[in-house]
Amino acid sequence: MDVLATINDLIWNPMAYLALGLGLFFTILTRGIQFRRIPDMIRELGAKKDTPDGNSPLQAVLLTLASRVGVGNIAGVATAIYAGGPGAMFWMVLCALLGSASAYAESTLAQVFKTKIDGEHRGGVPYYVEKGLKAKWLAVILATMILVGYGFVFPGVQSNNIAQSVNEAFSIPLWATAIFVTVLLAVVIVGGTKRIVAVAQVFVPFMAAGYIIATIVMLAANVEQIWPTMQLVFSSAFGVNQVFGGILGAAVAWGVRRAVFSNVAGVGEGTFGAASAAVRHPAKQGLVQAFSIFIDTVVVCNATGIMILISGLYDVADENGNLIFSGANGIEAGPGYTQAAIDTIAPGIGPGFVAIALFFFAFTTLIAFYYIAKTNVVYLFRGRAAVVADWVLKIGMVAITFYGSVESPTIIWAIGDIGYGSIGWVNMICILLLSPVVYTVTRDYDRQRKAGKDLAFNPEALGIKRAHFWMQDHTGTIARAKADGLLDDNR
Repeated sequence: MDVLATINDLIWNPMAYLALGLGLFFTILTRGIQFRRIPDMIRELGAKKDTPDGNSPLQAVLLTLASRVGVGNIAGVATAIYAGGPGAMFWMVLCALLGSASAYAESTLAQVFKTKIDGEHRGGVPYYVEKGLKAKWLAVILATMILVGYGFVFPGVQSNNIAQSVNEAFSIPLWATAIFVTVLLAVVIVGGTKRIVAVAQVFVPFMAAGYIIATIVMLAANVEQIWPTMQLVFSSAFGVNQVFGGILGAAVAWGVRRAVFSNVAGVGEGTFGAASAAVRHPAKQGLVQAFSIFIDTVVVCNATGIMILISGLYDVADENGNLIFSGANGIEAGPGYTQAAIDTIAPGIGPGFVAIALFFFAFTTLIAFYYIAKTNVVYLFRGRAAVVADWVLKIGMVAITFYGSVESPTIIWAIGDIGYGSIGWVNMICILLLSPVVYTVTRDYDRQRKAGKDLAFNPEALGIKRAHFWMQDHTGTIARAKADGLLDDNR
């Protein structure tokens, strides 16, 4: 276990600053598009898809939120507070605000370089690495890493937390929960993409709304503690708090680590759902995906952190594992912190409420993980090999879901962190190299929005090569744009 922890520190400590720096870079490059285009984000959530195939912008973002809103929003926040103190919450939110620009960038790239396979819009990390960077070899490596991670590793983190929280709340054996979750997952993933999207559409809004309501009740019951809690977070975030001032580095590292684990901005997870949307301009879905970062981290993760900190029922440890603050009364860092916090306003309700919320959060993440892994199967394999690989994926995912439910949480979390961090390093560097494309597409979007006419995307006119989906004029938008005088092939 010490070896896994050391590897994690080597990966994540420097990547915390890379993630913050990358978010700041894309914020400057796009002139703060995640802030100045918020009205566009909200408008696009209600937009219809532009073609019969593909998903609507809302369906695509719900598919992405299904993967983003998971155990990181409950258990991940608790572990960030345990290892980084209350100040980790500040860095988590800051990482999300900046990281939403990174999410915009990678999701826009996913739209630019997507393709159409068997009637479905497919795209994501390997597609824009191959077409945008002309690095087929790297695309294959990344697709393999993502397939292994999302198909055979990361599902264990989700199922482990479901089983642990259900056991804590209802004393149901881990193996019983493991059987239930794996059977339910098998039923959904065998049903294909349409069933996956349908489940995400129902579950994601329901679970997020219920969780936010609980937070509002918690704040109302402890209104006098809101300002002291905010002071605690800010003083801890900048190393001036008497108790937590000595772990400033841990606050930054763990705040960013858990923000990235939760919203995966820059890791590439959201690119696969983003590419599935049928839109008339890549930036439109990039904006919607950026908005999902706000929902995931600024709203849901922050809700968890506020409930935990206001209750005071948490521990904080230094890098050697020595407690510098003890308030958890023996509760292990994870869902138990949130369960105990909710119990302070509704005695006896906390464990059950969190267990149910965590089930919905984690289960929708599991089905979204399958979609992500399947997209990489489609990229790597063709014909009969693709059919065989898909069944191997389904069987392997069900197996790791069962195994993860009964394995030690510490080991499962450590392995998951290594996987996310490894993919994140490579993808962040790739989207940085592709930043000229992001800049060009953003500038084109702003120009067309200013003109006030219907949006269209002509990559050839913008000097963007290998954007084959758009050059085939699937939506007819190029022809309409030329007729409207929005596009000029000679400029």
